[in-house]
Amino acid sequence: MRVLVVEDDAALAEQLRAALDAAGFAVDVEHDGEAASFAGSAESYSAAVLDLGLPLKDGLSVLRDWREAGRGWPVLVLTARNRWSDKVAGFNAGADDYLTKPFLMDEVVLRLRAMLRRTAGAAGAVLRAGPLEYDAVQGRFTLQGQALQLTAQEHKILAYFMHHPGRLLTRTDISEHVYARDLDPDSNTLDVLIGRIRRKLGGAPQLVTERGQGFRLVAAGGAAGG
Repeated sequence: MRVLVVEDDAALAEQLRAALDAAGFAVDVEHDGEAASFAGSAESYSAAVLDLGLPLKDGLSVLRDWREAGRGWPVLVLTARNRWSDKVAGFNAGADDYLTKPFLMDEVVLRLRAMLRRTAGAAGAVLRAGPLEYDAVQGRFTLQGQALQLTAQEHKILAYFMHHPGRLLTRTDISEHVYARDLDPDSNTLDVLIGRIRRKLGGAPQLVTERGQGFRLVAAGGAAGG
């Protein structure tokens, strides 16, 4: 899942990047409101972590820009503003969750995963596709009850499929939501990664190629589910 982090404190931004990268997210970072407004309106993300106290344009204005541009992905607001009126303003601007500073990095990860799970329509913490399960809280895969060993990039790709059960995902979908801006893969790299995931799944569930269109994760007897 590709996440946009908007934080003007460079040290904190890098801490967030490192924590989210370690948790299996692809991360882009912006440090001011104008750059964040443009990035969120022009590019595709699965979610965003947004500070409110930004230079050039405040976070609430950035959030309104995204929503007016039709960007419906979930947004977690991070801020030192802890008054009730500030929280109300954040939610009214389109925030999905609100976390005040100081905070634990683990809580940012947990809240992001919960927002993405809800966006995928899954009520529980575990997403399933036949014998494949993805614990969206812990960020772990099991296949037939055994831990599934994946590289970091394989994990990101398969998690994206699990959050979009049965949906046809194009190469562009995968590239835009799994890779950070500076890591856009070529077609052969993506094919290699998809092939490796297929072999590890062993055919149940299946990563089906629809020639000229994209890929679909299909559980035995139907699509993936939550």
